[in-house]
Amino acid sequence: MKKLALFIVVILSMTSSQLSAQNLAVKTNFLYWATTTPNIGAEVSIDKNHTAQMFFGLNPWKQSGGDHSTLRHWSFTPEYRYWFCQSFNGWFVGAHLMGGEFNVSGVDFPFGLLSTQKNHRYEGWFIGGGVSGGYQWPLSRHWNLETSLGIGYDFIKYDKYKCGTCGRKLKSSHTNYFGPTKAALSLIYVL
Repeated sequence: MKKLALFIVVILSMTSSQLSAQNLAVKTNFLYWATTTPNIGAEVSIDKNHTAQMFFGLNPWKQSGGDHSTLRHWSFTPEYRYWFCQSFNGWFVGAHLMGGEFNVSGVDFPFGLLSTQKNHRYEGWFIGGGVSGGYQWPLSRHWNLETSLGIGYDFIKYDKYKCGTCGRKLKSSHTNYFGPTKAALSLIYVL
């Protein structure tokens, strides 16, 4: 709850005392929901071609199905964007930072990603950043749809445990990750 309160305070401090139309948008990422992660973001227009966005996701529960899998995590992603047309319309490029914590075990990721994770539990934190690009379509006066992709770097510090339910620690380590750092298909409400 403290992290959510901090997120709200940061967003409110970014906004001016006089908000007007097309200055603030609230959004959610459908692709992040596909991992059963509730998420919310807010984006504020700095001027005609520049915005700042904060995004927060929190997955606090075990997966259903009785297989003891878990994908618990929280993440926080601030992002600066430059819009080629105007804020909240058309193509944009951006730079983002990210950070969070995780506790993952027994999840069968698609395409063989993180295959060693299936029989082990990983607990730790990450921090990083990258670049992104995307496009936003106005659907009506207040509703937009957005797609975006990002690539970048994450430093990941973790503890590896023998299995998902037992607690024997095998090692503490870190890794450097280069690759996709974000993917979004977002529904946006523009105030």
